[in-house]
Amino acid sequence: MSPIAPSPRSWKENRSIAAEFEGALLISSSLFPYFMLVSLEAGGPVRALALLLLAPLVRLLELAGLECVALRVMIFVATAGLRVDDLQAVAKATLPKFYLENLRRSAYRVFAGCGGKRYVITSCPTIMAEPFWREYLDVDGVLGTELRASRGFFLGLTSPGGLMSGSRRLEALHAAMAGAEVIDVGLCGKDGDQPFMALCAERHCITPQDAAQPVPRSEYPKPLIFHDGRLVALPTPLDSLIVLLWIPFGVLLVTLRILVGLSFPYKLCLLCTAATGVRIRAKFHEPRSDAATRSRSHTLFVCNHRTLVDPVIISTALRRKVTAVTYSVSRLSELISPIPTIRLRRDRFEDGARMRSSLGHGDLVVCPEGTTCREPYLLRFSPLFAEIAEDIVPVAVTNEGSMFYGTTVRGHKCLDSFFFLMNPRPFYGLDFLAKVPGGQKSKYDVANHIQQAIGRTIGFECTNLTRKDKYRMLAGHDGLDPRK
Repeated sequence: MSPIAPSPRSWKENRSIAAEFEGALLISSSLFPYFMLVSLEAGGPVRALALLLLAPLVRLLELAGLECVALRVMIFVATAGLRVDDLQAVAKATLPKFYLENLRRSAYRVFAGCGGKRYVITSCPTIMAEPFWREYLDVDGVLGTELRASRGFFLGLTSPGGLMSGSRRLEALHAAMAGAEVIDVGLCGKDGDQPFMALCAERHCITPQDAAQPVPRSEYPKPLIFHDGRLVALPTPLDSLIVLLWIPFGVLLVTLRILVGLSFPYKLCLLCTAATGVRIRAKFHEPRSDAATRSRSHTLFVCNHRTLVDPVIISTALRRKVTAVTYSVSRLSELISPIPTIRLRRDRFEDGARMRSSLGHGDLVVCPEGTTCREPYLLRFSPLFAEIAEDIVPVAVTNEGSMFYGTTVRGHKCLDSFFFLMNPRPFYGLDFLAKVPGGQKSKYDVANHIQQAIGRTIGFECTNLTRKDKYRMLAGHDGLDPRK
């Protein structure tokens, strides 16, 4: 059995491969973080806390050589009583981001270099791994542990066949081969004694000398544009414990930050928010207009959409009140907003009239993407804003948070701002670009020009994707949640 190596150029495109998921294709062999994600995102904080409390027991079982028992414990805690639809949604919308970030570069190159039949073998439940591999690498089969369900709910138990481990992997791979005599390439983790490797003509295993280097974003099999979930980092037991211990302090901190935004004048707000750990960096390509200039004409600020607090941060940087255009913001978010908001109804004529009326009374901030995007991509800009203003100032927005994402598709949207402000040191970068005239070109040309200008400034890639595309990919509907 030889160490892993890059795919030789002499390999034929139709070579078949069978590879182990955890420990080979994934850098880490531990499945705990992925069960923690399922517990939190599909089951809720109580289930996640229960799994975290059992983490020492799980680790002791693994050290004692009882990996199968440890896996059964995690399966039961994470899935018992869980809706099948909820786990499927998490597997499709949340787990792929973490799988990609933990994908071993050397193993991925070997796997992707085989153009024949490709099989992934894992002890992880099939329902947790299959959506990722089908979507990103179009594999022919994911051979994993099957779970028992009744009336749309998981029982927390495996199917009668048991865990996908040991000799079961050999049997499952032989059945999936459908008459083929041999798999051309086999790839397994550091424990090279895997029965399924007996069916492979050429055998490779991960060695301690193999670099644990993840696949860079530029080499992802497909761009990662949309994903869901609250946690930024992979929730290992230690990271999960840190997040848990931080939450009480985070709640106090977010309360203080909201009170600062509501209570202090704009001249002091930047200093006070900085004192609470919020970092804001603003760059102006043109001098900020004075009060006399603003009294004659009002400005429409157009920005890419990162979180709900985008307009608030822009108002703070400008040191004056602006009105935010919103679509589906919750009443709670409107209540705690330090700036006025106007609701749009996704009706072109009515929304245009509302925006013109608001712009006649003061400056306006609009996010023409219509929804947020976490990754360095810009969604298609709706051209409606180009019809209502003569002076348009594009604003390129970037943000960072080390613990929590301030956006969600399946979660409680009313908590989006709270989660972002719960980060220990959240960051916002604003780049106010040169004014763009709104009436000299067609509205589509203006929208595309501003999208491209913002993309060039912050290094984001422009796309034609829309809000509907995001919700179809992550939630299976057009943005109106059927559960409501």
